[in-house]
Amino acid sequence: MSSGVSGLYQLQLKYAGYIKVWFDGKLVADYWRQAWNAGSAVLDLNLEQNKKNKVKIEWIPDGTESYIGLEVLPPAPESHKNTFALSSESGAALDYYFIQGENADQVISGYRTVTGKAVLMPKWAMGFWQSRERYKTQDEILSAVKEFRSRKIPLDNIVLDWSYWKEPEWGSQEFDPARFKDPDQMIKTIHDQNVNLMISVWPKFNKGFDVYDEFDKNNYLYKRNIEDGRKDWIGKGYSNTFYDAFNPKGREALWNLMNKRLYSKGIDAWWMDATEPDMHSNLPVEIRKELMTPTYEGSATTYFNAFPLVNAKGIYEGQRKTNPQDRVFILTRSAYAGLQRYAAAAWSGDIASRWEDMKAQIGAGINFSLSGMPYWTMDIGGFSVERRYEQPNEENLEEWRALNTRWFQFGAFVPLFRAHGQFPFREIYNIAPEDHKAYQSMLYYNKLRYRLMPYVYTLAGMSYQNDYTMMRGLMMDFPKDLKASNLNDAFMFGPSLLINPVYNYKDTKRSLYLPEGQGWYDLYSGKYLKGGQQINADAPYERMPVYVKEGSIIPTGPELQYTSEKKADPLTIFVYGGKDASFTLYEDEGTNYNYEKGAFSTITLKYTEATKTLNIADRKGSFKDMLPSRNIRVVYITPNTAKALDFDQKTENLIKYSGKATSLKLK
Repeated sequence: MSSGVSGLYQLQLKYAGYIKVWFDGKLVADYWRQAWNAGSAVLDLNLEQNKKNKVKIEWIPDGTESYIGLEVLPPAPESHKNTFALSSESGAALDYYFIQGENADQVISGYRTVTGKAVLMPKWAMGFWQSRERYKTQDEILSAVKEFRSRKIPLDNIVLDWSYWKEPEWGSQEFDPARFKDPDQMIKTIHDQNVNLMISVWPKFNKGFDVYDEFDKNNYLYKRNIEDGRKDWIGKGYSNTFYDAFNPKGREALWNLMNKRLYSKGIDAWWMDATEPDMHSNLPVEIRKELMTPTYEGSATTYFNAFPLVNAKGIYEGQRKTNPQDRVFILTRSAYAGLQRYAAAAWSGDIASRWEDMKAQIGAGINFSLSGMPYWTMDIGGFSVERRYEQPNEENLEEWRALNTRWFQFGAFVPLFRAHGQFPFREIYNIAPEDHKAYQSMLYYNKLRYRLMPYVYTLAGMSYQNDYTMMRGLMMDFPKDLKASNLNDAFMFGPSLLINPVYNYKDTKRSLYLPEGQGWYDLYSGKYLKGGQQINADAPYERMPVYVKEGSIIPTGPELQYTSEKKADPLTIFVYGGKDASFTLYEDEGTNYNYEKGAFSTITLKYTEATKTLNIADRKGSFKDMLPSRNIRVVYITPNTAKALDFDQKTENLIKYSGKATSLKLK
């Protein structure tokens, strides 16, 4: 490959199946995707004028519908470099919002001033979410919940994915009685085990039954997909279309349907899938726009991308009107500016179960969070699975277990902790037996997430009260350390925890960077290391490298099976000395909107290095059923006194706290 113009060429690779690309003998792409779920990647190629470069492409189709494509973007002319331009098919005017801040947190706060505050998710949403594609019967989902409880694997949420309805009646929001014989009792049984239920609701309606007819009669549906005769991929294929979420009455009609047939039964959370909207997968944007033109507001060319926002708006406002008390939770596959004000989280879609896809999620989560929306999640283990894992030999089975283990370790430290994917089933006990390192590691990190709940829920509270960001690119906290700022494979979870996922198979070491300006403690051993250095950290199968910033206070609670099982008493506080530290513990009622009216409390803890003293301030605020007093245990770690992460270790640093300021000289 050669060109008459020197410079950086960007090649967009589109693929389904297995694809490898080499430039001059160097492997630059090694990917896989299912045929229906194509992938894309951008490959950089520097060319010198008229000099030939060797390009080798190896492609193994995965099914008869696989394909490959390669498009080239030539170098930008010198006159265009370091410039920024916008163009629009429909814009009549252009408004700029310049948001200034001394740091990234202030800029994000300004963004939320413009687009809306991030409402506080229910506390149970911070616990573990178990999902799969999919629980096909009532017995399957009940058996999964029962198995979690009998094995004492912490769980707060179970997810019922698409197709719980009769096959032809997509959009009915009614359970198929042949597979879900008693939905009311099913939901009650789930709730009786202190588990919440999320259910999938698509903005899609098949033609040929009562709901479609009702929406069609009121002009709430897009008609082009029906007129064009497109059918979906289910069974024999069915004529279908989506509703017009821009129509206020259409949004109201959808909520009324969901309320009547689902919410009234006790459903706790909503999975609003395919909200791009995805009326027909893998079509060009030009055709997809045609399928939803016109919207109630006007041309899809203008409004296309806003569909997930108005769709979430209808659910959020509908549920809050129906039930002003219980917090709304929405998971949506597509996002738009302002989505955070409608209690909506986004996930990264149908990613593949590959190591490179896992690594890509680190940067994806960081960048999404920097966009101003604090609640992000991913399919732990990846969604789309290579066939070699479906009926694996011993070698592939062990790689499958390792992939899920490493992904699970990473997933325990993102805003929403959620496992989901196609077969093989994603429950811990279906991935590996109890005596396997994979099972033991996943159970360890599940329990660790729950031990950290006072810390995690405080981060969620800060996202509302202080416009905080939970999953933090290192440029947010270490802006002057350019080496840290440019990393795309590590992040801070809250102010204290440096997360370094392991994303290469069989790695038992992880090269990582400790940002300069402070020391760092190994989370598990308490060993102190200086910042500003690259290290080759131990990363045995069972553990992912996590470091605690010098000058940190991390509150932890008792072992839990679900978030509301016990109050955080005793509160075990880990103080990592070497520098002054502070942390303000946030607590409220956990499931309602009383926090908007001031029903919450904060307790500020400050550690002073010069005096080795922990000061606990007066508790501010109150809420119903607040602990009037509690026992606080303090574990003190210093550069010279390493202590392992043992929540039950003995300590002489004990406080009986009743809401009044107190201090303690740490030992």
